[in-house]
Amino acid sequence: MITEELTPEDKAEIDALSHEEMCRLWRFGGRKQEWHDSTHPAGKYFTERLWTHFGGFTPEISKRIGW
Repeated sequence: MITEELTPEDKAEIDALSHEEMCRLWRFGGRKQEWHDSTHPAGKYFTERLWTHFGGFTPEISKRIGW
């Protein structure tokens, strides 16, 4: 079920992801649909955490996870 807010459970799951795990989800999708929707609060939080907290992709991570 998709909620219209960032739930404490989603926040905790997103916070527990490593930098590489977040990059994999960003590139390949999966997990929860709302995490990939930039208009959804969970998607905004996911994006903010990946790009602001971790600094986005690094060449090393990009090479490791491939396409």
